Amino acid sequence: MTMPLDDRSDLPDEDLLAAFAAGEAAAARVLTLRLVPRVLAHAARLLGNRAEAEEVAQEAMLRLWRQAPHWRAGEARVTTWLYRVVANLCIDRRRRARGGTVALDAVAEPPDPGPDAPARMQDAARAEALQAALADLPERQRQAVVLRHIEGLANPEIAAIMETTTEAVESLTTRGRRALTAALVMRKEDLGYVDD
Repeated sequence: MTMPLDDRSDLPDEDLLAAFAAGEAAAARVLTLRLVPRVLAHAARLLGNRAEAEEVAQEAMLRLWRQAPHWRAGEARVTTWLYRVVANLCIDRRRRARGGTVALDAVAEPPDPGPDAPARMQDAARAEALQAALADLPERQRQAVVLRHIEGLANPEIAAIMETTTEAVESLTTRGRRALTAALVMRKEDLGYVDD
């Protein structure tokens, strides 16, 4: 049993769209009467041209009807979805009007903000050398150095983690840094650490 048109005017947009998807044309009429004035006004404000706004509103409503069988209630409000469609249609229309399409080959490739290949290779070599030198440290020195200089923790926090005193952490990190320096100083040049 279908409800009279007047009885449907109180239903939410989502319920009307679901009813239309189920084959109730009266739901589409109510939803059209409710939404088209808003969609048309929105398109007119975006385009500044009533005739083009009418075409956009018509296309947006057609897309809504096509979307109805696939609509997933609760993901978005009908009006939110519809306003986004109208905005996209208006943007597309304005781009076409000013010849906004450009061949992909005509656009210069943006510069890569990251380091170039030699720099990435050097960074990888440095990381590998550091990891090897860290592996040679005694366990507690390695833990203290990693927590302090790689993880960036403060000495009191490291002391709590390692269940020792702050003074012991300072001693461990100092001895660990000295051992790392001794291990890496011979590789200074091949790792790219040269003095100018």
